[in-house]
Amino acid sequence: MDADSVWILVPVLLVSFSSGTLGEDVCDNALVSHLPPSAFYSSSQLSSSHAPVFAKLNRRDGAGGWSPLISDSYQWLEVDLGQRTRITAVATQGRYGSSDWLTSYLLMFSDTGHNWKQYRLEDSIGSLTGNSNADSVVQYKLQKSTIARFLRLLPLGWNPRGRIGLRLETYGCPYTSEVMSLDGGSDLVYRWSGEARRAPVEVVSLKFKSLRNCGVLLHAEGPSRLGFSLELEGGKVRLLLREAWTSSPGSRNLALLGSLLDDQQWHLVTLECHSTRCNLTVDQHTETVDLPPAFDRWHIQQVVEETPSSPSSVVLTHVILIVYVMFGVFQLSVGALPTPDPGSKKFQGCLENVAYNDQNLIELARRSDRQVTLTGNVTFACAEQLSVAVTFPGPRSFLHLPGVTAAAPGVLSVSFQFRTWNEAGLLLTSELARQGGVLWLYLSEARLRLHIEKGGRVLLDIRAGSGLNDGQWHSVELKSRRGHLTISVDKDEGGGSIAHSNPLFPVGTEKNLFFGGCPVEDVKQECRNPFNTFQGCIRQLSLDQQQVDFILVQQQKLGNYSDLLIDMCGIIDRCSPSRCEHTGRCSQSWTHFHCNCSDSGYSGATCHSSVYEQSCEAYKHNGNTSGYFYVDVDGSGPLKPQLVYCNMTDENTWMEIHHNNTELTTVTPSGAEHRHSVQLDYTASEEQLSAIIRHSDHCEQELSYHCRKSRLLNTPEGSPFSWWLGGAGSGRRQNYWGGAQPGSQQCACGLQGDCLDPQHYCNCDADSAEWTEDSGLLSHKDSLPVRSLVLGDIQRPGSEAAYRVGPLRCHGDKNLWNAAFFDKETSYLHFPTFHGELSAEISFMFKTTAPFGVFLENLGIRDFIRIEMSSPSRVVFSFDVGNGPLEVQVESSGPLNDDRWHRVRVERNVKEASLRLDALPTATLEAPADGHVHLQLNSQLFIGGTASRQKGFRGCIRALQLNGATLDLEERARITPGVAPGCPGHCGTYGPLCRNHGRCLERNNGFRCDCGPSAYAGVFCHSEVSAIFKPATSVRYTFKEPYELSRNISAPPSSVLSDVSLRAENVSLSFRTSQSPALLLYVSSYQRQYLALLINKHDKLEVRYKLQSSREAEVLRSRSKNLADGRLHTVTIRRTTDVVYLQVDQYAREDFNLTSDGEFNVVKSLLLGRINDPNDVDPDLARLASLGFSGCLSVVRFNGVSPLKDALLQPQGAIPHVVVVGPLLRSNCGSTTSLNPYAAHNTPHQSDPSGSGQPLVNAIRTDSALIGGVIAVVIFAMAAGLAVTAKLLYRRKETYRNQEVKDAKQEDSQDFPFNHQTDSQNATGQNPKEYFI
Repeated sequence: MDADSVWILVPVLLVSFSSGTLGEDVCDNALVSHLPPSAFYSSSQLSSSHAPVFAKLNRRDGAGGWSPLISDSYQWLEVDLGQRTRITAVATQGRYGSSDWLTSYLLMFSDTGHNWKQYRLEDSIGSLTGNSNADSVVQYKLQKSTIARFLRLLPLGWNPRGRIGLRLETYGCPYTSEVMSLDGGSDLVYRWSGEARRAPVEVVSLKFKSLRNCGVLLHAEGPSRLGFSLELEGGKVRLLLREAWTSSPGSRNLALLGSLLDDQQWHLVTLECHSTRCNLTVDQHTETVDLPPAFDRWHIQQVVEETPSSPSSVVLTHVILIVYVMFGVFQLSVGALPTPDPGSKKFQGCLENVAYNDQNLIELARRSDRQVTLTGNVTFACAEQLSVAVTFPGPRSFLHLPGVTAAAPGVLSVSFQFRTWNEAGLLLTSELARQGGVLWLYLSEARLRLHIEKGGRVLLDIRAGSGLNDGQWHSVELKSRRGHLTISVDKDEGGGSIAHSNPLFPVGTEKNLFFGGCPVEDVKQECRNPFNTFQGCIRQLSLDQQQVDFILVQQQKLGNYSDLLIDMCGIIDRCSPSRCEHTGRCSQSWTHFHCNCSDSGYSGATCHSSVYEQSCEAYKHNGNTSGYFYVDVDGSGPLKPQLVYCNMTDENTWMEIHHNNTELTTVTPSGAEHRHSVQLDYTASEEQLSAIIRHSDHCEQELSYHCRKSRLLNTPEGSPFSWWLGGAGSGRRQNYWGGAQPGSQQCACGLQGDCLDPQHYCNCDADSAEWTEDSGLLSHKDSLPVRSLVLGDIQRPGSEAAYRVGPLRCHGDKNLWNAAFFDKETSYLHFPTFHGELSAEISFMFKTTAPFGVFLENLGIRDFIRIEMSSPSRVVFSFDVGNGPLEVQVESSGPLNDDRWHRVRVERNVKEASLRLDALPTATLEAPADGHVHLQLNSQLFIGGTASRQKGFRGCIRALQLNGATLDLEERARITPGVAPGCPGHCGTYGPLCRNHGRCLERNNGFRCDCGPSAYAGVFCHSEVSAIFKPATSVRYTFKEPYELSRNISAPPSSVLSDVSLRAENVSLSFRTSQSPALLLYVSSYQRQYLALLINKHDKLEVRYKLQSSREAEVLRSRSKNLADGRLHTVTIRRTTDVVYLQVDQYAREDFNLTSDGEFNVVKSLLLGRINDPNDVDPDLARLASLGFSGCLSVVRFNGVSPLKDALLQPQGAIPHVVVVGPLLRSNCGSTTSLNPYAAHNTPHQSDPSGSGQPLVNAIRTDSALIGGVIAVVIFAMAAGLAVTAKLLYRRKETYRNQEVKDAKQEDSQDFPFNHQTDSQNATGQNPKEYFI
């Protein structure tokens, strides 16, 4: 046999509570009607004619059914089917001719009549609905058939006008199985010789039950001693990859599945392998894992196997299955490893239907097949170990037992085992004998605590154990004897805890012991519980070393109890499988589970909803600007968030995904390689890249090749020297270059017809000795992204080359703008049924003028979901998953029918339902702890209306997503009458994002801000346009020349005058300087009028108006001080005829009146910085203008003109009326957030985990701000000294004339907000001349 024909069979273990023989056919035979009287049991009976034997469906024998002596929650009816049977349905009926029937009940199953297992609907609901009268039959078909011999019904509710009455039937079919027991020292080995036949799928299955919680279930090994094992660990099944039989430190965990598998119930485990991919199934839960490639092929190796002559003395707590094929010999070991391993234990418990493909190994063993070898004591029956447990399910649960008379005073001995998920709860309390006082043994912070108190004084307080709320069984032993008290936790296990104390008083209990809690009505006050009640299970309870018989307690022959489930442990693992999505961490209590979503990028009760937007486009429409953001392309889908750069400086919003080499890279040929290969690794996964490209409107990637004597693609008829791979997966070979069409084998120059050599289609193919290049953009989405390059012509002498592959860039969001307009209430779109059984998230945006309407509806037989606007200010999310109709609503403070976009997001999961409207607080509704959780819908999904065509929605819906998947509304709207694709009109909602006089312009998919009228720039006209001025810098903005006025003389005089004559000005700018005095802005006129804004020698702001050439300029001085302090200051000036408003920074507005109310006629130019031509400036300011300006000017605006913005952002000479002389450096010096305007740099950082949508950036801090501050202080001190000296030398008297302020004739514009003040200062300068020395 060759090596390729030798293979290893990989097992599949399948274990379930509901599975048995393979291939179920019809299984609905009546099982109870023909049973003998001895098959019926009950807790009690009202009379002999009400005996349980009369509880057969549709029978009228006796009193027409079973009724207990007392109708309370302690009663039960039990049926023995005679053998293990597959049960598929249960039917109930009331007692004939009476008012006695059950309204609800619990259903229990068992193989032995002990250790009952409760049937649960949807793995959570315990109670089943009963009858509404005595005659009708209510049949319940089990969601999962179950295998059991015994069936028990526990009444929960009954007709309040009658009593408990019951007739029943169960339906099913026979169940065949092969069973064996292993006692911890036995095993089974199956050997099969013959030609190895490799099956496409290898399956090994078995069912097991055990009271042990650890052990090896399966191990497969190859010749390299690399193997994998399935191990029962902590009551869970773990799939491990490890070397040989040893548990080496290098073991790698592949999967962990199941929970609480040590409950002495049957469990089905399956490992099904296809090559190196395996499906591990435990009960009904499956997980797929990929094995390493080493498992795909196994080589021949001779192996000699020896069966141990004597069984191991180690008590087995595992199942071991080993499968391998070597030289055609197949061996499978059950119950023990072929080679003893001290790190593993043998299995102790029952096995059923151990099968490899179609071979039942237990059946072969029972028939003494020669291929099977048995070792040790193997019995072909399930010898179960009896262990009776008690469940404390709720806050009213307690167990009251009489104490045992101690042989001597101060002697106490109590031991038991418990399991719970709760951190706190009372385990035991009793009054102390003789000395008095109270003893409490309870859980606190998952530790065991013994507390003894008398008269409010603590006598003893000790602790033991930790982490006792892990759901595992923990043993507790409390002993007190001869003045020594010991409390131990898990003393027989590794890592147990023991605490000791020597109290000065005897510790012995009185006659009453209470476990779990106290009676609600305790007249004698024998039990006090200041702690939480215990919720969990207790078993193996001993008092004074005497085992407590819980069956006697159930029969009310021993002690007293309330709200207990006896002879079963009803613990549920609510975290297996975990309902927490997206790596959320699950924790639980007895009744609830909690998901920790921190660091997952998701939020909500089950970590379902992404905290990040799905595209850069969405971030932009939240008002964000360029930066690094986490983008979650599929929302709540399986793809993880991805950090990308969002470039919002262009009209389009670009998403950039980088790879490991985006720089221009020189090709360095290797002597052994004829081609140079380049592999590109992207920061996003394959799935993320595909989703980004698919959801974007346009994607592109730069591809360039710089060459000298290095050919690229050759001729279209020849074989290309180089190529690249692009597209999904590893990519497909592409023979065209950037700028050309797919399949053309051309470069951009070939498409344009301007290549260096007309006979070739790439510049590099000209084989020129000079450097040239072929560059362009790849924009065919099916070919993106570029995965790798193969460059071929690089080995010839003189060949040199370099390449560059830019980042993947995409813009547009097909999901965000996918919209439909609903014209009528009766119009709607329909889609396939929405499947959100356990987790449903729906989000969309709407705008409307209608007062109400249904956005979405999907119906089931009983279940439904509906989202509607029930009033102009209220959105309601209503649903029913079987617990009755529920609703969540949010009320808006303003109207929702305002024809603006509003966002709705609803989520329903097994924990809660939530509704969020816009940025309002989220409304939530908690789901019942043990209610229905599956949302079962079957109708079409209606959008914009309902199945009844009533209360339909009129308006627009867009960006509709269900669990992260976008519904294509536009595609469906094109073929649906009454519905139109798309929905214009976005500026009503997003217009406020355009700031600083920017105008919102509509686009088909969104909007853009026109910053033409604004002194600002950027995507939202939010970026200040600032420049550093030197003394020689001059910016001149020229208004209309006189000859232009003469050409327009035919126009109406008012229009000509309005172009050049002003009765009002709106001026604003920001500045930062240490120069004093300094001219900030000067506006001149052809009629020798002017407006000047300056800082005088006292560091105060002055506004000078000269509106009449025959008079002196009027000087308006602001009260603001120290404006030449190097800080950023903002000035706003507004004149309306003779009234001037001035505001500096956030100080109160200052009001002035001019003596003249004339016009500013024939405006000539606006000048910033140095004024070089003396004819452009009034002689009074000529000297100051010649000094120039040193500092920062920002966002300069004069009426609708932004001269500084035009000078900086337009190419030199592009605007003839703007002239710049001297150095003009653009800077962010006008930014209010920049301490050091001359050096600011941002670097990407992790995105905001709170989901606020803001990019996180790290500003690089230097000491320059500190140094600059020190220098500024020194300069300021020197300037202050000079100012004082100048004041003493050149003091002169100034007089001012106060006038009463006239009322403004116009209200303040929103574009120029002013702070109102009660005081106003009116001043004009009598002597405008100043000397700036």
